[in-house]
Amino acid sequence: MKAIHFTALLLLSFYAIACGGSSNSENANIDSSLIVKTSLNLTFQRGKIINPVFCQSDPTKSYALYIPADSNNQPLPVVYFFDPHGDGLLPVKKYKALADSFHFILAGSNDSKNGNDWNDAESIWSALNEDVQKRVNVNPDRVYLCGFSGGAKVATFIALHHPGISGVIANGAGLEDITTAGNLNFSFTAIAGNGDMNMTDLVSIDKILDKTLTRHRIIFFNGIHEWAPETTMNTAFEGLQFDAMRKNIIPRDKTFIDKFISKNQKIIADNETKNDFLKAEEICKLAAGMLDGVTDKVGWFLKKENSITHTTAYQKQDQERQNLLQKEENIKAGFQQKFQTGDDNYWEKTIADVKVKAAAKTPEGSMYQRLQAYLSLAFYSISNQLINQNQNKEAEHFVSLYKKADPTNSEAWYFSAILNVRDNNAKDATDDLLKAVSLGFNDKKRLEQQPEFSNSNIKIDLSEIERKMK
Repeated sequence: MKAIHFTALLLLSFYAIACGGSSNSENANIDSSLIVKTSLNLTFQRGKIINPVFCQSDPTKSYALYIPADSNNQPLPVVYFFDPHGDGLLPVKKYKALADSFHFILAGSNDSKNGNDWNDAESIWSALNEDVQKRVNVNPDRVYLCGFSGGAKVATFIALHHPGISGVIANGAGLEDITTAGNLNFSFTAIAGNGDMNMTDLVSIDKILDKTLTRHRIIFFNGIHEWAPETTMNTAFEGLQFDAMRKNIIPRDKTFIDKFISKNQKIIADNETKNDFLKAEEICKLAAGMLDGVTDKVGWFLKKENSITHTTAYQKQDQERQNLLQKEENIKAGFQQKFQTGDDNYWEKTIADVKVKAAAKTPEGSMYQRLQAYLSLAFYSISNQLINQNQNKEAEHFVSLYKKADPTNSEAWYFSAILNVRDNNAKDATDDLLKAVSLGFNDKKRLEQQPEFSNSNIKIDLSEIERKMK
């Protein structure tokens, strides 16, 4: 294959559309009767998800909102969510039960999404925050931001530029700016699936923050690049509670503290029984960081962590982990070379091999899950660059690989539709768009503004496509 000169692979660039994940299954978890719509002047109903709420200062912007039923109009903490697809409803629905449990207000932006720039992020945040602060009784000392993938980078960017933010939960991605910012005025909670291609980057950020005075923690879960399970986000919310106790914003809740300690001591004991000393040490460190400055019982976790790390079994497992991470970097370096020279035969065999190995329920299986996601993002980035440069023949090669590496990603099929229109193939383009919609694509504005679909001599029935959107 002809060598192609890429300006940059953009593998860890600002917005990773290719890895945003699909929201189809996420939105099926809650009774639709719990979701209502609101006008500009409607008083918000508690205990109901309201979507969309239009911003009074800019009605072109909206968000999903949930206020716990038993709030009694007292000022409550608020968590703003940023989804990479601009689906503010998704995280609000997903974590509604946590809002009830912790008495948090949830607000999810319907405008912040992959493809926006930092100016867009600022504009969206300004309208969103202003509207919530004016219309909902928010505790100004407890404003938190949470985002997934590109949304995690948005959340971190906003916190770095707005001193009123108390904490950030970065799910599935990190922003490099945080590594040079010094001591942060907000706590930073990283969340990563073991099969998330950004897991190693979040680990690196966590290690850099170890050298600062920033309150920070990292939470892992068994999964890929996706919004964290409710149980994992529960731990992140517990961290926000401990942050508030430490600052004396809320009273120290002995029952809450003791329950947290008991739960994590059991998790540690269970992992020791399973000889998973890496996980046991991870929970020790996480719990100790959360409890530091809140209770003297933190000493138990510090002593336990020290005891575990001095065992031969732990040191052996830790060395194996380091070896696996080095292997992962070596494989990525090999992929980088093959992006220039690899032919269809090489990539088909490689993709098939990675998929098979990613299915294993082992640490190496998780590594191959990360590599599978890495390839998806690489093929997205290269395909997007080539399409924008009208290098159609080369783009067809990488889009084909993208569809093989990540066949359930709507972006791969959207790209394929663009190339089919350029090739005067209306039928295949329509089929590709319908496939993209079935996989979660629902951006009508992008579809209608895409030049290939709106200005081409090849007519695509966009109304048919849009009718299929959820």
